[in-house]
Amino acid sequence: MSENGPRGLQRAIGPKHATAMVVGTIIGASIFVQPSEITGQVPTVVGIYAVWLVCGVLTLFGALVCAELASAFPQAGGVYVYLREAFSPAVGFLWGWAMFWTMHSGIVAVIAVVCARYLGFFVELSDLGQRVVAVGTILLLSAVNYVGVKHGSILQTAITAGKLLAIGTIVILCFLFGGSANEVVVEASRTAAPGSYTAQDFGLALVAGLFAFGGWHMVTYNAEETKEPRRTIPKALVLGTLVVTACYILLNAVYLYVLPMETVASSDRVAADAADAVFGRGGGAAMSALVVFSAFGALSGIVLAGPRVYFAMARDGLVFNWFGAVHQKYGTPHRAIVLQAIWASVLALTGTYRSLFTRVIYTEWIFFGMMALGLIVLRKRPGVTRDYEIWGYPWVPIIFAISAFGIVGNQLLTEPLVESLTGLGLVLVGWPVYMLWARKTVDQ
Repeated sequence: MSENGPRGLQRAIGPKHATAMVVGTIIGASIFVQPSEITGQVPTVVGIYAVWLVCGVLTLFGALVCAELASAFPQAGGVYVYLREAFSPAVGFLWGWAMFWTMHSGIVAVIAVVCARYLGFFVELSDLGQRVVAVGTILLLSAVNYVGVKHGSILQTAITAGKLLAIGTIVILCFLFGGSANEVVVEASRTAAPGSYTAQDFGLALVAGLFAFGGWHMVTYNAEETKEPRRTIPKALVLGTLVVTACYILLNAVYLYVLPMETVASSDRVAADAADAVFGRGGGAAMSALVVFSAFGALSGIVLAGPRVYFAMARDGLVFNWFGAVHQKYGTPHRAIVLQAIWASVLALTGTYRSLFTRVIYTEWIFFGMMALGLIVLRKRPGVTRDYEIWGYPWVPIIFAISAFGIVGNQLLTEPLVESLTGLGLVLVGWPVYMLWARKTVDQ
């Protein structure tokens, strides 16, 4: 493999940029929205913190699994490559198929819609107006990543540093000056009925929380554009996940400190409401600006990552060679970027926030569970070398896999059957498509 990677991909992502990509991609808009989903399902303080802590641990376990696999297969495509190597090209194809039609493109659409929703704090936007703004955001960031991975990674690093500084400032100020708001919360809690929830409610809350942690694996997609990927990616995954978990617990502590639990559960802009409670209307405006800024940064990393999977699939002959084209000047998979932008825009215009995130989490975690089992399979396979081995093997991948499949099972049992099966149906449609494609390739 050449220094710049095959087909002109440029190694422009260093350790700092890779870690920023993990942190910046995970911390998008969801942490400023999903706490309401979680509080509605698990309306107790202990339950809420338990959900976020479990989500953080599961994400760390998944990151550790990805870290070892990335050190063994430092190739563009990440999870696609791991599933291909552990099981078969068909399983890898189904991941890429689901990524494009629902999982990755759905994440792009969801975060863009949430970004537009918070922008509505400053400019009155109709539902259609929010979706148009979401599409404009997708197209703008696709254009930035079109002209070079270096531009995209630098933008990601700068925005990540800015959002971490802003989050730290907000946490400190809310605890310092939120005393009067907290007194109202305490008084309200004296007359509020204690909340209760079931194991199924907790499982649904985990789905919402894990969506807020989504994107931890995406740094692996850019392995061929990362300097010393066998070392850089594992460090970025572990450090980035720990930083995000700390930020999320602190932000939820702020929400619960300055807002009554019923307000947290019912709000569609909980971060802005918390800031309003402490600082008045100006606080909500500042928090809304942070959400827009944060979502914009997360989208930058997500838009950058996805096309590398389609590029890898094209190189393996699993999709049209057209996807694998690399721009001669910019060194990016420009056609895959354009196609992703078009489909994510369609989802943003036609989908709803909840239906999109439900389909994404439900289908994505099927593959994550398989990926963890794949690590066990690859550990036993001779000839597979690695520079990093996770601690707690084999329990970490086993616990992660069981948890992943448990989340999927709970989703099937508790959500409307048609809604839950939509994501799985889109995945399964990929199987006959793969068979037809494989037969066509053999005939040629």
